[in-house]
Amino acid sequence: MIESVEAGGNQTAGMDFVGLAPFLRMSIAGEDFQPQTREMLAAAKITENDANLWMNLATALLCLNEHKLGLAAQAQAIGMQRTYFLPALQQLAAARLLVLCMAGDLSANAPIDCLLENMDVDLYFHYVSPRTLLDYPLPEHDAVFIAISASDESAPLFGPLAAVLADWPKPVINLPQCVPTTERRSASLLLQDAPGLEICQAHRVDRAALESLAAGEQSLEALLPGHSFPVIIRPVGSHGGRGLDRLDTLQAIPAYLAVESDEEFFVSRYVDYRNADGLFRKYRVALVDGLPYACHMALSSNWMVHYVNAEMYESQTRRAEEARFFENFGAFARRHEAAFAAIAERTGLDYVGIDCSETQDGRLLVFEIDHAMVVHAMDSEELFPHKQVHMQKVREAFRRMLLLRVAAQAQAQAPATV
Repeated sequence: MIESVEAGGNQTAGMDFVGLAPFLRMSIAGEDFQPQTREMLAAAKITENDANLWMNLATALLCLNEHKLGLAAQAQAIGMQRTYFLPALQQLAAARLLVLCMAGDLSANAPIDCLLENMDVDLYFHYVSPRTLLDYPLPEHDAVFIAISASDESAPLFGPLAAVLADWPKPVINLPQCVPTTERRSASLLLQDAPGLEICQAHRVDRAALESLAAGEQSLEALLPGHSFPVIIRPVGSHGGRGLDRLDTLQAIPAYLAVESDEEFFVSRYVDYRNADGLFRKYRVALVDGLPYACHMALSSNWMVHYVNAEMYESQTRRAEEARFFENFGAFARRHEAAFAAIAERTGLDYVGIDCSETQDGRLLVFEIDHAMVVHAMDSEELFPHKQVHMQKVREAFRRMLLLRVAAQAQAQAPATV
């Protein structure tokens, strides 16, 4: 357990901002970074104004699931400084990207430094709020990336940001007015009739309605017409599988509510997406400038597939199947070309992640779309020798899109020649 966070009064030597990538890399490798976190905590207690130290501490704490302490350290950092600089590994950098973020946990913003780790792009992370927006002095930059994910907390930001950025002199990647399309319920409505695609509508249901359902005071059909058990349930605002469960019967509701204390939940139909071998397969795909790129594949005997619990690190057989998915991704992309095109067109996003599978009749089954999904090339090359070359395709695609946008904007603003 990490001890409490509070500011001290003496300044120590400044620390470089490191972002999320080093902590995620250690986490994936199974390394214990609690000792480093305690060292930062000890330094923070005697440091008044090292904002980089406080932000690094916040990220480490959030990675260790020390949610309350992490947010407290983050607030301390943002109170001192709103912009954090992560220089490109290769200098001079090919581009300077201003990444607009908001305060919050790890799911609040796209972890773009994990995708662009060790590339030639300077990153400036700037934290905005409804009160500040872009009032603070901003660093020189070549493009803006909206990293803020869609949520109840971020909803008040997108309209004002869209107004401020409407005539921005630099290209904006992922326009703020487009980001709300990825909110779980909005996405499920937006993509309902997309060709070759199935997505289950996410219904927002409060705790009282679920309790009434469990008590037999109303039926599932009355609450959600056309639905029957089993159904999928998760708390509104949850990510990474927190609180995600399948309710097979009416009697499962009280037990679920006894564990989950949230007041609002998303409920949707359950689709059995098992293959003929009885295994469930989930794919992560990134759309970059409208084109799909494979990020990973996991398979499990459990319907709730997550890469970390699907034995991908333990099973050579499963890693070999993932390698075949990467190698044959061209066929997968062609098979679902219309579905991917619909997602790109309807969201209007330049970069977005898709967690998906295939229905038993061959359609693309979309679980979630979100530009804040973690996309990285940090897995062990010894265990995953097939990944680096394919993840490099995603990284290079984003870099290419960025540089093309920057070049196009510069050309458009160049004075006309006689």
